Amino acid sequence: MAVPERHLAWDGCLNVRDLGGHTTEDGGETRFGAVVRADSVRQLTEEGWAQLTGYGVSRIVDLRMDTERAEDPSDEAPVEVLHLPFFHEDSEVFREVDEAALAAPDFATATRNVYLIFLERFRENVAAAVKAVGDAPEGVVVVHCAGGKDRTGLVTAFLLKLAGVSDEDVAEDYALSEERLRPRHELWLAEAENETERMRLRRLLATPAASMLGVLTELEGRYGSVEGYLQAGGLTAEDLARVRRRLT
Repeated sequence: MAVPERHLAWDGCLNVRDLGGHTTEDGGETRFGAVVRADSVRQLTEEGWAQLTGYGVSRIVDLRMDTERAEDPSDEAPVEVLHLPFFHEDSEVFREVDEAALAAPDFATATRNVYLIFLERFRENVAAAVKAVGDAPEGVVVVHCAGGKDRTGLVTAFLLKLAGVSDEDVAEDYALSEERLRPRHELWLAEAENETERMRLRRLLATPAASMLGVLTELEGRYGSVEGYLQAGGLTAEDLARVRRRLT
C-alpha cells in the first residue's frame, strides 16, 4: 500500500502540502485528502490544474485581496472558488504593521507581531475562512493566498490546532514554506535594488517556527485557545466541530 505524500507536486506551484499525517494529541492522526495548503493556484499550468482536480478538490478558499485577484488569468477555475480575503486594504493597519516590523529586534519577533495585528484587526475574516473549510462539500479543500506561507500559514495553523496537533508540530509545518519557496525567493532577493530592500525582503520571506509558536502562545493568553479566538470572530461550537470532523 502506497504511503500518502504530504508534499504535492502540482505544476506551476511550489508550496503545496496536504495537511494529513500530523500526529494529534489524542494519539490519532490528521486525515490525508481533506485539506491542502498552497501558494496561488492561479499559477498552475494546464497540467497543474489536472493534478489539482485529479486529487479530488471540491472547493478552493482564496485568501487574497481583490487587487491581487485582478491580475489573474480570465479563465474560470474548474472547481468551486470562494474568495474570502484574509484582510482588506486599510492604510491605518498597514502603517501599524510597518511600524511594528521596524520596532522588532529580530525577524521572528517582527513576523509574530505583524501576524497578531492582522489577526486582531480581521478576526471575522479569519473565522470565515476556517468556517469555509468545515462547510465544504465532500472532497479536498485547497486553502491558498499568494505565497501560501503567511495568510495560508495562519489559517492552516488554526485548522491543525482544531484537529489537536501540538503547537510544535504546527510551527514545524509553517516553517517548511520558507524552504519550499526558496527558488522564487532567491530570484526576488537577487533582483532587489539595494541592501535595504534586500533586508526588508528577507524579513517578509522568512517563516521562523518561533513566530508561529509566539502567535499561538499569545492567542492562548488573550482568548484561552485558538477556539476562543475563532469564536470571538463569530464561529459557533458546531462550526468548530465540523472542521475537526473534516480533518480527523
